[in-house]
Amino acid sequence: MKWKWSCLFAMMLAFLFVFAACSNSEETDNEPAEEPAEEAVDSEDEGEGTQEASGEQVLVFARGGDSESLDPGSTTDGESSRVTVQVLEGLLQFDKESFELTPGLAHDWEVSEDGLNYTFYLEEGVTFHDGSDFNAEAVKTNFERWSDPEHEYAFTDEGYVYSMYGTMFGGFKGDEGHVIDEINVINDHEIEFVLNQPLGFFLQNLGMSYFGITSPAALEEYGSKINENPVGTGPFKFVSWSKDDSIILDKNENYRIEGYPKLERVIFEVIPDNAARLIALRSGEIDIMDGLNPDDAAGIEAEDGLELLTRAENNFAYLGLNTQKEPLDQVEVRQAINYAIDKEAIGEALYAGYANVAKNPLPPGYLGYNDNVEGYGFNPEKAKELLAEAGYEGGLDIELWTMPVARPYMPDPETVSQIIQNNLEQVGINATIVREEWAPYLEKTMNGEQQLYMLGWSGTNGDPDYFLSSLLHGSNVGSSNRSFYQNDEVDKLLDAAKRAVDQDERADLYKQAQAIISEDSPMVTLVHSTPVMATSSNVLNYVPHPSTSEPLTEVELAN
Repeated sequence: MKWKWSCLFAMMLAFLFVFAACSNSEETDNEPAEEPAEEAVDSEDEGEGTQEASGEQVLVFARGGDSESLDPGSTTDGESSRVTVQVLEGLLQFDKESFELTPGLAHDWEVSEDGLNYTFYLEEGVTFHDGSDFNAEAVKTNFERWSDPEHEYAFTDEGYVYSMYGTMFGGFKGDEGHVIDEINVINDHEIEFVLNQPLGFFLQNLGMSYFGITSPAALEEYGSKINENPVGTGPFKFVSWSKDDSIILDKNENYRIEGYPKLERVIFEVIPDNAARLIALRSGEIDIMDGLNPDDAAGIEAEDGLELLTRAENNFAYLGLNTQKEPLDQVEVRQAINYAIDKEAIGEALYAGYANVAKNPLPPGYLGYNDNVEGYGFNPEKAKELLAEAGYEGGLDIELWTMPVARPYMPDPETVSQIIQNNLEQVGINATIVREEWAPYLEKTMNGEQQLYMLGWSGTNGDPDYFLSSLLHGSNVGSSNRSFYQNDEVDKLLDAAKRAVDQDERADLYKQAQAIISEDSPMVTLVHSTPVMATSSNVLNYVPHPSTSEPLTEVELAN
C-alpha cells in the first residue's frame, strides 16, 4: 500500500491510535416510509458451513426501536446506522474494535503535503446490489447530492436534511465554510478530493456510516423513496422493511470479499421493552440483543448459553434544554435545572456500575476533554435561588419529552424521566412527561417543538468535533442541535478547531468551548455509559464497535 503522509495527517493519526488503544475494550436520528414492506418470512437457506458453524445461518438482532431512514446521509439515528452499515459501504472503514482507519471501497489513498488533496484508489470489479458498477462517478454523485441542496438526488423537496454532511464538511455547496472545493474523477477507479482549507478529521469522516455509497441507478429508480430501498455494495442486500417490526437483509452472494458474509440472512427485529428482549434471547427467539438493563448483566455472565458483551464508554446521555423556548431562554433557569438533577442517583439506580457521571458533552478519553470544568452538582437550594432570580420563585410548569426507546447511553429512559420529574418537583418545577414514537420524537425535537427533552450521543469517528459541533454549533440548529443553542464565540472556537493543524492547539480550543458551554447550560449532561448487551453463545465473531454500528460480515452461528 502506498502512503504519502503529511505532517498534519501523521499527527492526526497519532492521536487516533492513542484513542483507539483507550477505547479498545469489549465494548443518536428521519423519515418513516409511507407504505409497509412485505412481512418477514422464514428462510430455509442454509449457511455455507465450516468446522465452527453449520446449519441455518439466519441471525436475529433485537433492538429497542425501529430505523428512521435507510438512506444513511439523511439521518443521525443510531438505529438506522446499525442497518445501513450492513448494506452500504464507504471509501474507508474503521477497525473492528477502534477508530483506526482501514480500507473500504478504496484500497489505497494518498494525502498531499499541504493536506488539501486526497486521492483514493478504488476497488475494481465491485458491483452494487442492483448489478450496476461501482466506480469513481458513483462516489462523486453521492458526495455531490449530499453537498448540493439543488442536486437532482438531494430530495430536499421531500424534507431530506443531510445534516451530518454539513456538520462534518463545514457546510454545503456555496457555504463559506464548506471545505470540499472540487471532486475530480481521474478514471473509473481513481478519484481526487480537493479541499480549500485543511480539515484535521477528513479521513475519519470517510469511515463514518453516514457516507456509505448508494447506487446512482437506484437513486434514479427510487428517487426520494431511496430511504426505504437502500442499494449499496455491502455484505447484505435489503429485502424488506415492516415498520416498527422488522428489517430483513439477505446475503450478498457477489460480495467483494471472497468467503463473506457467513450469514445467509439478518433480521433486525424491534422489541421495545428491554426485559422482553431478554426473555426472547433466553428462549432462543433472537440471537443478539442491544439495550440490556445493566442490572441484568451479572445474571447474564453467570448463565450458560448466553454471553455478556460491552462497548467502550464512547457516549453521553443528556437532558436537552430548548434554549429558544420560554422559560429556557433564560440562562438562570437552565442553570437551575442543572443543579436540580441528581446525576449520581440516576447512575446508581439504573446503570449498575456501568456508567460515570458526565460534566461535559464529550467522553473523557477524547482529545480536548476539559477536566477543569466544574460542572453542576446536585444542589436543590441553589436551583431554587436561581429560579427566584429568573422570576420563578413560585415555580413553573414545563414539558419533559422522554425517549420512547432504549439506547446504549440510556437503557431505561422511562425511569430516568421519572427521576428527573421528581427532582424538578423538589425545586418547584412541575414537569409533564410527553411521550412520542421514535420517528416522530426525532422529527418534532428537530423542529423545536419540545422544551425539555431526553437524548444522547455516541461517537462515530473518534473525533471531538463529532460531539461538540454536531450538538452545539449554531449551524446545526434544527438538525442535530436540538437544543437550538447559538453562541458566536463557541462557533468560532469550534470552527478554528476543525481546521487547526496542531493537535495541542485543537485540544485547547475544544477546552475553551466546553467552559463556555458549561456556563451557558444548553443541556444537562447526565452520564457516560459503558453499554452492555447480550448474545447467544452460538454467535461467533461478533465484536461490538464503540460507534454502536458494526458490520456483521464475519459473524456466523454455531450449532
